[in-house]
Amino acid sequence: MARRIEQLQSRIVANARFQEGEAPAENAAALLAEFDEAVGRVELLVGRINRTNATAPLGDRTLTEALSRREALRTRHKAISAAADAASGARHGYQRQLRSELAYVAALPVAELRRTADDLSRQLREIDLEIQRANWEVDLVD
Repeated sequence: MARRIEQLQSRIVANARFQEGEAPAENAAALLAEFDEAVGRVELLVGRINRTNATAPLGDRTLTEALSRREALRTRHKAISAAADAASGARHGYQRQLRSELAYVAALPVAELRRTADDLSRQLREIDLEIQRANWEVDLVD
């Protein structure tokens, strides 16, 4: 539905103006009405999904809480992995060529960060599996 809305929006913009004496390829007003209807359907569907997620149990929490936890884990994993890469110099590929050049020193414990990132990744996989299972088992509320 999101792709359909995006396509409609592009078609509306492309047909919103046309040269005098020529006809537009598509009726922009009809496209705008179709766009508005599609956005309205998505609005209702997202509301139903949010109500479902807020009430659907998933272990000792709701599905909404599990989705929040998954997002927090993703954010933490991304930051910890980036910090480990930066501390190890992985992104810059810098190597000293002469002994007289200044050496870079890691300000963070890279091995510990990698272990933390691995643990976060495991937790992320586990909660993702729980959420996917719930997506199949939980019926959408009205």
